[in-house]
Amino acid sequence: MAKYVELTTANFDATVAEGVTMVDFWAPWCGPCRMIAPVIEELAEEFEGKATIAKVNTDEQQDLAVKYGIRSIPAILFFKNGEVVDQMVGAASKDAFAQKLNAQL
Repeated sequence: MAKYVELTTANFDATVAEGVTMVDFWAPWCGPCRMIAPVIEELAEEFEGKATIAKVNTDEQQDLAVKYGIRSIPAILFFKNGEVVDQMVGAASKDAFAQKLNAQL
């Protein structure tokens, strides 16, 4: 069973450097973030071997939130080979996230 990757300032750049990565910027107190958490876990399983699914706790990793201009959460950034290629703000359906991922593969 695949699991999403917990990102910190220590492993962020290396994780998003190659391939396609979806990064969910979230916080434990955020209702919509908790609402999409099961979807993020399902995507991690479904895209195993094709894309990396990752999460950043903005309470613990404020430097990353500032670096990427995260002003509201959940914010989902899509990286391809280290570059931000797409983004979504707010809760969305699993299909919406999957479409964005598939567009980058």
